[in-house]
Amino acid sequence: MNVFAERLKELRTEKGISQMQLVAQIGTTKSAVSLWEANKRVPSAEAVVAIAKYFGVTSDYLLGLED
Repeated sequence: MNVFAERLKELRTEKGISQMQLVAQIGTTKSAVSLWEANKRVPSAEAVVAIAKYFGVTSDYLLGLED
């Protein structure tokens, strides 16, 4: 599993939110979040930024460029 997929699922479950709750916060679709977490699709740069802002982490962290 790639780092982004792992970190997205980890952050979401640590915060105790469902995929649908994340969808409502970042303005995407449930299928997109499911595919990202399954490592079957790569999010757009805009989606990475939205996710990073929502969880209070850097995009570099999400992408595995920093710990």
